[in-house]
Amino acid sequence: MYLLYSALLAFALLLATPYWLLEMLRHGKYRKGLSERLGRVPERIRNSRRRSIWVHAVSVGEVLAVSDLLGRLREEFPDHRVVVSTTTDTGQKLAAARFGAENVFYFPFDFAFSVWSWVSALRPELVVIAETEFWPNFLRIVRQSGAVVAIVNARISDRSLPGYSSLRKILSRVLSDVDIFLAQTAEDARRLIGIGAAADRVYVAGNLKYDVLPPAARPVVTQLRLALNESGAGPVLVCGSTVEGEEPLLLGAFKNVLSSYPAAVMLLAPRHPERFEEVAGLLQKLRIKFCKRSTWEGAPLTGGVLLIDSIGDLSGLYSLADVAFVGGSLVARGGHSIIEPAQHGVAILVGSHTENFRDIVSLFQSRQAIRVVSAGELPLAFLELLSNASERRALGRRALETLESQRGATQFTLEKLRALLKERVPEANPA
Repeated sequence: MYLLYSALLAFALLLATPYWLLEMLRHGKYRKGLSERLGRVPERIRNSRRRSIWVHAVSVGEVLAVSDLLGRLREEFPDHRVVVSTTTDTGQKLAAARFGAENVFYFPFDFAFSVWSWVSALRPELVVIAETEFWPNFLRIVRQSGAVVAIVNARISDRSLPGYSSLRKILSRVLSDVDIFLAQTAEDARRLIGIGAAADRVYVAGNLKYDVLPPAARPVVTQLRLALNESGAGPVLVCGSTVEGEEPLLLGAFKNVLSSYPAAVMLLAPRHPERFEEVAGLLQKLRIKFCKRSTWEGAPLTGGVLLIDSIGDLSGLYSLADVAFVGGSLVARGGHSIIEPAQHGVAILVGSHTENFRDIVSLFQSRQAIRVVSAGELPLAFLELLSNASERRALGRRALETLESQRGATQFTLEKLRALLKERVPEANPA
């Protein structure tokens, strides 16, 4: 099975090579870390004699989710080196900033030669995978090396469930290499068992993202807060993690807001860095006053847009919002996490496409802690909340209260990982 899988993977990569080359030339994507993905272990990673705990977090969302857990692992196991792999460039940058570049690298392609290279260098005793990354060769080789494997913050989305279910016979063999699954919800646990995970290895731990604390204020947040106050700009809309097709809708709604609030400001943060210039072009086409975060030096923002063309600032920027919109939800992309604006007690709007975060959004809806709107309802929803300060503040307060009521997943997860690692490395028998 693994030989056939490796052959199919190689064929798929071969077919995708023209696209990869085009993206490298156009946007610089995939160029960074290519040698690491192919199994080359740089000296900054090799320079350690300690056994390791390997944490894999695909991108920014997963890095944020495991941040607190990773810190706790470092405290709990000081004799181990805790290292982090990511798949995306944005995840790599955030992980390097938080955990040190000497502990961060790109996840290898799922070929035996590239995986073995990293396993040999890191000698992991525990591998922790965030959410759902079921790479057959990786899981097989890690287990063969003697490490134990945990899937944490596990979830099976509505979109991925049919595909996983159709491969249940194959997946059940792959998932047998995982020692423990810590699911976000009871429904995720049921789905994991349904696609082949052993029921006695599946636990409901809760969502690690609820435990993530707001980051310390970055200089740009402090600078922006001061500039907004001094210029009398406001109200402030923060529209984060937006995707293609959403910016025209949001900017159209913002024009309506400007009709009633000429000093209003929008902080607009596209999800993908390669789209920064595209969105800048859209702002020019619509003749909306704007500045780029990368070139802004304190000029007044009254009546315009600040395009957030940077990585890692969005979480703190939500603290400036009167109303926050979380993207990927006005179009059929499944939405993005609403945890970050909720951390700041901000009134939150999302579109109707929130399948990727169905449980979180449903919980917040049940407690009247979020508003779900269609594209047509968006302009009115902004104006209603901006004109009603008491309702806006109550919506934000309920969001924070809902978030705080769900904390505790990190502690539960840490206890399970501690027990798992203790099984892998039992205490020495007394003489």
